[in-house]
Formats: sequence, C-alpha cells, structure tokens
Amino acid sequence: MTNPPKGYSAAAEVNKMRERRSQWQIVKLELSKAPYSAWFGILVILAYFFVALFAPLLAPHGEAEIFTSSFAPWGGEHIFGTDQIGRDIFSRLIYGARNTIGIALATTLVSFAIGGSLGLVAAISGGWTDQILSRLVDVLMAIPGLIFALMLLTIFGSSVLSLILIIAVLDSTRVFRLTRSVAISVVVMDYVEAAKLRGEKLAWIMRREILPNIMPPLIAEFGLRFSFVFLTIAALSFLGLGIQPPTADWGSMVRDNASMIQFAKYDLTAALTPMIPAGAIALLTVAVNFVVDWFLDKTSGLKDEH
Repeated sequence: MTNPPKGYSAAAEVNKMRERRSQWQIVKLELSKAPYSAWFGILVILAYFFVALFAPLLAPHGEAEIFTSSFAPWGGEHIFGTDQIGRDIFSRLIYGARNTIGIALATTLVSFAIGGSLGLVAAISGGWTDQILSRLVDVLMAIPGLIFALMLLTIFGSSVLSLILIIAVLDSTRVFRLTRSVAISVVVMDYVEAAKLRGEKLAWIMRREILPNIMPPLIAEFGLRFSFVFLTIAALSFLGLGIQPPTADWGSMVRDNASMIQFAKYDLTAALTPMIPAGAIALLTVAVNFVVDWFLDKTSGLKDEH
C-alpha cells in the first residue's frame, strides 16, 4: 500500500469535490453537450441580435434614404438593389432586424408579464378568481387572433405602442393557460401550504415558491411565443396594419417588393429580392425552434436509448 503524497489532505479533497460549479461553468457544460442543431440556432440568434443592436453602424445607407433610381439591380452601391421608391434594400434589411425583432421581443415580454402573473394568481387563489379569469381567457381564445388584431388595429391605429399592447394581450391567453396548468401542480405542494400558513403574501409565494419550480416550461414557451409573435407582426405588416412606413420591417418589405417576382424571366435577382426578407423571417423562426427543442429535451428528463 503506497503512502499518500506529501501535503495531501483528505478533508481538502472532499471540500474540492463538494465545491459547487458557478453559473458560467454550468452554462459551458450544458453548451458542450448541445447538439449541432442547437448550436446552429444559438449562432443565428446571436448574429441577428448583433445586427439589430448595431444596425446604424452596419447599414451602408440610411433607413429611409431615397436614391434617384428605383428598382435598381443588384451590385455596385446597392448590394440587393433598391425598392419601388429608391430605398436601399440591404440597409432596410439591416434596420428591419432591429425593428421587427425589437418589437417582437417587447411584445413577448409584455405578454408573459400579463399572462404569467394572471395564471399564477388563478392557480394560487382558485375559486371564483380562477373561474372568472379562465372564462375571460376562453372568450378571447375563441376569437381568431389575426382577425381580432386586425379589427383592433383598425380602431386604435397602427402605432408601435398599439401593436405591442394588442398582440401582447391576445397572445397572453396562451401564456395564461400554460402558467396556470403547470402552477396548479405546484400549488398543492407542502412547502406552498406552509408559506400560506406562515402568512406570506401572494406576490412572495409566486416569486419564491412557485415561479422557480415552473421556469423550464415557461422558458421553452417564451421561445415559441417569440416565434409566433414575430410571424404575427410580419403578417400584419404584410397586410399593411403592422409597423408603418418609413420604418423598415421585413413583413412590409415582402409586400413592397412582391411585384418584382413577375420579372423573374428577365432578371432572376429581381425576383429573389422579396425572398430575402422572407428568408430572414424563416431563418430566425427555425433557429429559435431548434434552441427550444434542445431546451425541452434537456429539461424533460428523457434520454434517447442507444
């Protein structure tokens, strides 16, 4: 039997083994085990957010700057040409990332603030509070969302604030249903009952006892809701009731340049011009879903058998 090396301490070895990993170490460990699809999604999302944050520095021209030539071909001063009134499409594509993603993110955050808080209140309170909130949500969910949004935007106008609030309220119904369903299974736990008996306030119970235990499905739902909100804003802009000109938006860019498709037999690049913002929308949606799928697989506790 060999003697332990000089200076060896069993207690120090045990303490070292018990040392907890930092949050950054946990993140690095999880990312090292992520599949290629999740890495692809993360890189695409980071690239989009980089473009959105530094749009004024990356865009070669102004967001609404007009040049003399409309429908200019690709190349030269205008990488993807110009639109029907002479605005540089590449620059508007870059600014569109800031506007479309920024508004979609703000809308999703407001949606979760409304739906998540009301879902927790319904799950904890129960009784008539739960019934009233649930029936109101059922009524809103029974109305087709896009049609209801079009009607409300026609009434209240298509300002950015109206767009955010209307879509957030309509989308919060899905968040409410999910939050309530996952919170109900936590509310009946002993530690929640103990907190109620101690006289803790409703906000404290929501924040400290319930919310930490239902975060994984809510985070996954946040990614999905962001994708749906993103597509909804693009659809409303395509219909003319979303983000209004001269603000650049990918949905309105598809609508404005859709007529160029008919020139495909004369100039293929012209026909591809409206496909660029449409492709940007599709790529971000796929990337977000890749990350959400990985997160759901990681938090579900299910492992593939090999």
